[in-house]
Amino acid sequence: METEFHTIDKLDLQVMSALEVDGRASFSRIGAVLGVSDQTVARRYRRLCAEGGLRVVAMRDSHALGQDQWMLRVRCAPDNALAIGEALAKRPDTYWIGLASGGTEVLCLTRPRSPGDHDDLLLGKLPRTPRVMEIRAHQLLHRFYGGVNGWVRKLHALTDEQTAALAPVPVPEAGPARIEAEDEPLLAVLERDGRATYPELQRATGRSESAVKRRLAVLLGSGAVYVDVEYNPEIFDHPVAAVLWITAAPGALQSVGEALAGHDEIAHASATAGATNICATALARSSADLYAYLSGPLGRLEGVQHVETTPFLRRVKQLTYPLAAR
Repeated sequence: METEFHTIDKLDLQVMSALEVDGRASFSRIGAVLGVSDQTVARRYRRLCAEGGLRVVAMRDSHALGQDQWMLRVRCAPDNALAIGEALAKRPDTYWIGLASGGTEVLCLTRPRSPGDHDDLLLGKLPRTPRVMEIRAHQLLHRFYGGVNGWVRKLHALTDEQTAALAPVPVPEAGPARIEAEDEPLLAVLERDGRATYPELQRATGRSESAVKRRLAVLLGSGAVYVDVEYNPEIFDHPVAAVLWITAAPGALQSVGEALAGHDEIAHASATAGATNICATALARSSADLYAYLSGPLGRLEGVQHVETTPFLRRVKQLTYPLAAR
């Protein structure tokens, strides 16, 4: 059962936004930028974690690493949709899972780390799952918005100056984005807690603290890994979520995608292969506001030929499963 959270204020939004800019920023650094004490930031952080579902986690950037990403639409019997969604949620290569279409469809973003993982899911497990009627897989070809660019910043809680002050210092000569086998113990900890301390990372990896700092700086600086935040969108009074399957004219694909990236309602947008060529996720305060967006800013975009809207009935997983399962 989700905890109710009715009293989010500007400082809460600023703390969330600061963590989205740099999830590993110290409370003292965030406090200095926001003009409050580090104890105040720590209290707000703990409360947001306890009541708002806030978690800070490291993510591998499939786009930067050149790895495939797929959005799956799994049509199934209504009495089996939740079980399928929960089974998918337990996999380490799945994110953003929800039930849609009145509970007859499971939507799932998957980031297979190897061709074998992809084949195992799409050619092995899912087709053999009882009461799965259809699987549609849309490969993500290009990201317009999402990943390291999170949705909270679209609430405009920070000034440009505050955002710049919080941004991590670029790492000179970080090199190409890649993850080595010896990085796995480091990432295993950070994927559970993106704010894990350097002594914790040192113990997990057996490396010196200075070596851990250098390697993490390279992973972040190269874009191979970024630190993200997850949360219950309801705390921002945006409980309505929908996936938009957009068909844009081929010549307008880039311009439509870039326009979507600038819309405050859009949390993620990518060009895709498949029956439609853009997949986007929209967040809204109500069904009426979702309609206003569809008929207004989206409807007026030149080059948009067709839009299929799939509202989420229930969220099963965001970035991590334990949050949604509690």
